Amino acid sequence: MPDNSDANIATADALTLLLHNQHAIGAAIDEVTKWLSENGVKDVALNAVMAMETLDTNAQALTDAIMRLRQS
Repeated sequence: MPDNSDANIATADALTLLLHNQHAIGAAIDEVTKWLSENGVKDVALNAVMAMETLDTNAQALTDAIMRLRQS
């Protein structure tokens, strides 16, 4: 069976960078959400919160995939 450890490391590294980007996007959306909420645009703020929930869900899935790759 071929050794895929180099490929797994490269894939895990790439996914880690994507996860960091996802966290940065979530932080930016959080800041915009606060501003929207404080300035009377509650409906748009609610939509942004829903987008952040999706980011959180996907971040967990990425984290799980990264851990599986790093352990293999």
